[in-house]
Amino acid sequence: MHEITVVANIIEIAENEARKAGALSISEIELEIGKLSCIEKTAFDFAWKHGIRNTLLEHAKRITHDIPGKAKCKTCKQVFEIAELFDPCPHCGNYFSEILEGNELKIRSLRIKESTNL
Repeated sequence: MHEITVVANIIEIAENEARKAGALSISEIELEIGKLSCIEKTAFDFAWKHGIRNTLLEHAKRITHDIPGKAKCKTCKQVFEIAELFDPCPHCGNYFSEILEGNELKIRSLRIKESTNL
């Protein structure tokens, strides 16, 4: 279940950025998770629920944007939506394509509660 490691890395990055900005806590985190990123949603949600305990993200609202897969066929050059990494091109049937979108896993934004100490 690599989702635990993924969640731990997201928490580490978010906390580091929040601390640099002098945050007391993070009130909202916005994520982009591609459909082709090999993240299992149920496992990710479980890891998130338990991973954020006692962190700056403990009370944060999480907004997740699912990014659909998009590929370009290397043979016919058609761009098409792809549900799985090795789906064939619906136009020519070729299995060789370049992934254009859907393998993302990134923090889009953080909303923080800043320290009032100067």
